[in-house]
Amino acid sequence: MRWIIISIFLFTAIESKSQGKGFEQELQPAVFSLTMVMMHDVVNPPAAARFYTYATLGAYDFMAKMNKELLRPSTFFSHYRELEIHPDLKKLDPGFTAIYCIYEAGRELLPSGFMLEKQLTAFEEKYRKKGISTAKLEYSKEIARKYVAHVVAFSKTDRYNKLSTRIRYTPSRQAGSWYPTPPAYMEAVEPNWKTIRPMLLDSGEQCKPLPPVVFSTDSTSAFHLLAKEVYDVANAANQEQKEIAAFWDCNPFAIASSGHMNVGFKKISPGGHWMNIASIASTKARLPLDKSIYVQVITAATLMDGFISCWDEKYRSNRIRPETYINRQIDSKWMPLLQTPPFPEYTSGHSVISAAAAEVLTHLFGDNFSYTDDTEIMFELPARSFSSFRQAAQEAAISRLYGGIHFRDAIDNGVTQGREIGAIIVSKLKGSSVVVR
Repeated sequence: MRWIIISIFLFTAIESKSQGKGFEQELQPAVFSLTMVMMHDVVNPPAAARFYTYATLGAYDFMAKMNKELLRPSTFFSHYRELEIHPDLKKLDPGFTAIYCIYEAGRELLPSGFMLEKQLTAFEEKYRKKGISTAKLEYSKEIARKYVAHVVAFSKTDRYNKLSTRIRYTPSRQAGSWYPTPPAYMEAVEPNWKTIRPMLLDSGEQCKPLPPVVFSTDSTSAFHLLAKEVYDVANAANQEQKEIAAFWDCNPFAIASSGHMNVGFKKISPGGHWMNIASIASTKARLPLDKSIYVQVITAATLMDGFISCWDEKYRSNRIRPETYINRQIDSKWMPLLQTPPFPEYTSGHSVISAAAAEVLTHLFGDNFSYTDDTEIMFELPARSFSSFRQAAQEAAISRLYGGIHFRDAIDNGVTQGREIGAIIVSKLKGSSVVVR
């Protein structure tokens, strides 16, 4: 994957205090390795954001000890307590330790984490050949493993391991309620995700959106007009609108039917897309490793909390998808441009998490931070350029209308919900000396 590198720098960068010099180029491959394993495992979007958060937290905790300019993680992650160890700094390499933390955390946390062992071995061998002594590598790995063990233990307290013990979700037959959609008619994804402990928000209900438009089958009703808009816009979508819909699809569950056979296509999650945007921005800004890790962990936690907030609403309103309504009330043969994801409609998840991430990245890098996003090149989709993170978030949101998978109010109110989440998180980060204003 190629990277667009242009020079702009809104972070303080006192080189004598920044840690991990020379390892900046290793961060994006490490995080992207997590993405590839999650694509292999078809990890759902909320769970993916959770994995990104814990996989980068240990590295940040470690780096915050190395650079006192960085906020300690407990400053904004109220439930987290840092690992209090005092390694011999002469015996370790900070950059190697931080990157090793990310690979090792992914290995421990992800269902197919064993797939990262090859990358871990290659990473270690690369720096062994560059002249880091075996003793320093081994000590650095020892310290990294202690941070990873600490974070893994912390991750086990967020109620994730209790999800499988909850009552199985059963779709409602009530008019206007969500029901599984074609082609696979998959069961609802993570109906109890609202029970996961947030990282930065007080609870999933903290940024509850406005109620959705009231369901109705009356052809003159506001709800029917919402459905008619989806139908008309998707049917008349021009080439650019189709490209926008495809670029932001980010559906890990995509399935194509061929006769009696269903074929699955593995794609990056919405959170994975925004994690890559964070990497692109850090590379463009030429951030040192420690501050790039700060960007990663804050972006990941924002995404995690955004999904908790959004899923809290999804299973409260439990609203029908456009495809189901349109097939029943307007056109029985109609199909959306994008495949409908397997969970309730309101609010739009991509709208929520994109708006939240955009607010946080705007705080970190400034408004009007232009960049080129080539995340989807691996899926043979051309790169797209943006003048700001907020512009990208707006495009991600409207892509759901072009794709035919969300109603307008779920998109607009989802953006508002995401901005509120982002604003709360930004207020918790304003004490950081990492940002220059």
